[in-house]
Amino acid sequence: MDNISVSTTDVRIERHANQLSRQLKLLRDKLFPPLSQKTLRTFSSGEAAQMIGVSDGYLRQLSLDGKGPQPELSQNGRRSYTLGQINELRHYMAKLKPKDALSYLPWRRPGEKLQTVAVTNFKGGSAKTTTTLYLAQYLALAGYRVLAIDLDPQASLSSMLGVQPEFDLSDGDTLYGAIRYDAGRKPLKDIVRKTYFDGLDLVPGNLELMEFEHETPRALNDRQKPAELFFRRVGVAIAEVEAEYDVVVIDCPPQLGYLTLGAVCAATSLLITIHPQMVDVASMSQFLLMTSDLLSVVRKAGGDLQHDFIKYVVTRHEPFDAPQSQIVALLRSLFGDDVLTATILKSTAIADAGLTKQTLFEIEKGQVRRSTYDRALESVNAANGEVLAGIHKAWGRT
Repeated sequence: MDNISVSTTDVRIERHANQLSRQLKLLRDKLFPPLSQKTLRTFSSGEAAQMIGVSDGYLRQLSLDGKGPQPELSQNGRRSYTLGQINELRHYMAKLKPKDALSYLPWRRPGEKLQTVAVTNFKGGSAKTTTTLYLAQYLALAGYRVLAIDLDPQASLSSMLGVQPEFDLSDGDTLYGAIRYDAGRKPLKDIVRKTYFDGLDLVPGNLELMEFEHETPRALNDRQKPAELFFRRVGVAIAEVEAEYDVVVIDCPPQLGYLTLGAVCAATSLLITIHPQMVDVASMSQFLLMTSDLLSVVRKAGGDLQHDFIKYVVTRHEPFDAPQSQIVALLRSLFGDDVLTATILKSTAIADAGLTKQTLFEIEKGQVRRSTYDRALESVNAANGEVLAGIHKAWGRT
């Protein structure tokens, strides 16, 4: 009887999984025809000018003089630019005014090390993936070369960036392909893929990543073939492509396993997301205690645990909720400046954009109420601006 029950449940769950996967593929085909690929909206000349750091009039004159990439003209004469064209204009301005090159093209300079930001928390619902996605897109919009790594087997980050794990990936197409222990290991550059978001590349994730959690204990116990220490493998893989990027942002899995430890050891900084509810704070307390214990073992084994900064990010915050305000105040009293000053608000604008696998950076402003959009985007930009300030400080920039 038990065997029949287990078999029936197994078959039922498999059927449900296949049904849901097919429906998600149909939804993607409907949302992103004809080739089921996401595209990024264009930006008005005013938006482009603000992103580059010039006046709209200056940008218009460049267009009239035939200098730089030419914008798309609407029937009423309005100009719009793709993100790729905006980045071309950044290069153009950097060459035109070399003394101000850094303000137009903020790529890291010789001597400025690659910044790897690991976003982590082992409790679900803390907006870890959303925080990772918005940070990666924010940095790309600001002109940085960004690599996003999806280390979560659930692969929500990959899905938001236009990759459907069940259909778009083959064996070895995740970071696992670059950190596995057998002969199937391949260079990370062969796994990185461009996204529709110019300046933002992706190492996607799927359930294959769980293989690393299963294989690492066997590799550690195999005395015949001593493997490279597991906590260094993520960092070694990233080092293969570090010349191509300014910042790497890692979405860690919601568990404290080998993948998360590898990401923490590879990172130059940590962002710990926290939803200001007492149950989440209690969970984070356990997370921090476990992390401390495990990292002390890693440090004794030779792991490099020097981070430029560790910040707590309050997410899904409702500032007029009295209990949440008390928890945020508690966090600030305990951790001081390690808690970002800005909090990421809980917003219907963020949720509504997510329904179509988009962010506030991607949707047209008219899709949600203007005041809601502006308020949510202001909170996101403020938090990400603080993270960028930390990166600049690590680079020695003022």
